[in-house]
Amino acid sequence: MSTKKICILGGSGFVGRYIAEALVERGLDVRVLTRRRERIKHLLVLPTVEIVETNVHDEFALIRLFQGFDAVINLVGVLHDGKGKQGFEASHVDLVRKVINACQNAGVKRLLHMSALNAVPDGPSQYLRSKGKGESMVRGAKGKLNVTIFRPSVIFGPEDNFLNRFAAMVKTFPILPLAAGKTRFQPVFVEDVARVFVDSLDRRETYGKTYDVCGPRVYTLHELIQFTAAVMHKSRTIIDLPPFLSMLEATILEFMPGKPLTRDNLRSMQVDSVSKQDFEAQFGFKPTSLAAVAPTYLANKTPRGRYHYFRYRAGR
Repeated sequence: MSTKKICILGGSGFVGRYIAEALVERGLDVRVLTRRRERIKHLLVLPTVEIVETNVHDEFALIRLFQGFDAVINLVGVLHDGKGKQGFEASHVDLVRKVINACQNAGVKRLLHMSALNAVPDGPSQYLRSKGKGESMVRGAKGKLNVTIFRPSVIFGPEDNFLNRFAAMVKTFPILPLAAGKTRFQPVFVEDVARVFVDSLDRRETYGKTYDVCGPRVYTLHELIQFTAAVMHKSRTIIDLPPFLSMLEATILEFMPGKPLTRDNLRSMQVDSVSKQDFEAQFGFKPTSLAAVAPTYLANKTPRGRYHYFRYRAGR
C-alpha cells in the first residue's frame, strides 16, 4: 500500500476500534484522536497505534495532528442531538468542514468519510439532514481531496448498540410494544465495514465515489426483534404500534436514561434503511449474514458467551 499513515477521528467508537485493528493487521501506522484517552485503552495494546488526546473540534489542532499523514478517516457521529459539540450540527456539519480544511492545510490528500443511508439535506429527521449536509460538503471537496463516502445501514457486532439493545429488551420484558415495526433494515457486519474502509484506501477507482454498505438480507424491525428473541430462546409478544402510539412511545423513551428511542430516531425510520447496490460487485467479497454472527454473541449474554464469538473469529 502507498498509504502508510492514517489518522482516525471517531476511533474510540464501535466501528473505529475495528478499523484501527484492520489497519494494524496490515502493518500501517495509525493515529487515533480522542477527547478521552481512557475510553480507548483497548487500542493501546495494538503495536502501531498512537492515541492522542485532543479537542477534535479545534481546527488548528487538527492541522497540526494531520501533518505527515497520508489519509484521514472521519467516523464521528452522534445518534442523539446534544448540546454544544455533542449536537448534530457540530458533529456532522461543523466538524466535517474543519476536517476538510485541516486536510487541505496539512497536505493530506485522502479522506474517507462515514455517512449514513438516507442522509440528505432535506431528510425527515435532524440526524439525516445533518448527515446529508456533511456528506454534501465532502462531495464538494472532490478535486481538492481524494474523497470516498460510505453510507452504511445499521451495523451489528459484539459491541453494537443495536441488537444488544434489543437483547436487553427481550431479556427484561415479556411484552414488547414496538414503534416503526415495519421499517426495513439491511444490517451489515462491523468487520465487513472495517474491511471496506481499509481496502478502499489505495483504490483509485473509489475516489469521488459514494457507496452504500449493507448486508445480504433485509429485515423489518419486527423481524429483528423476533430473531433476537429466538436466538436467546425467549418467547415474547411483539405488538406493532400505529404511528400515533409510536410517537408517544418515542416521546416517553426520549427522556429515559440512555434515550432508547427519540422522536428524531423515529423520524429517521420513516424511510427504509436498505440499498439496491451490489455489495460483492463493489467490494469484491460477500457480506457476512446476520444469522452467521449474531447468535455467537446474543445466545448467551454473559462474559462466557463472548467465547463463542472468539471461536467464530478463529474459525473453530
